Amino acid sequence: MQIGVLRVLRPTAASWWRHKELRRSGQTGQAQRLERETVLRDLGYLRQAATLPSAHVICGEGGTFIHRGWTTVSSLASIEQFALATLALARGTPFIDIRPVTDVIAFANLPRVTRDGTVDPEPFGPGSSVSLTTYIDMVEGLGARIANDPRPRQST
Repeated sequence: MQIGVLRVLRPTAASWWRHKELRRSGQTGQAQRLERETVLRDLGYLRQAATLPSAHVICGEGGTFIHRGWTTVSSLASIEQFALATLALARGTPFIDIRPVTDVIAFANLPRVTRDGTVDPEPFGPGSSVSLTTYIDMVEGLGARIANDPRPRQST
């Protein structure tokens, strides 16, 4: 495990209002236990983001989400203020920045990324599922920026 990851996760856990309140009220041991649990949980999220084929980070005006199959981790903050998402991005998780997308109706009508590997047959619609690479093709066509692109490189 990289020390740099722990250097980010530990202060983030300690900065939570609940943990600060426990420390302020003299319950330091309980605060430390909860902070350790938080760091271990976040490390698990990072492992999942690195290993699940459909895992990705998406950032829009409504916040930042780490999609991990059937569940998400979210924050109302931008990627720059969400340490866990920033770490996932730094560790190579695909990142979709939808902040430049202006056609919100077209975006809302996109299919979702498959959660369990099953892809619905065409036609694609808001209730269907597509692979992450297909989704990236679609959202990039709407103006999204992609980092850590999982699509195979095309030589020209």
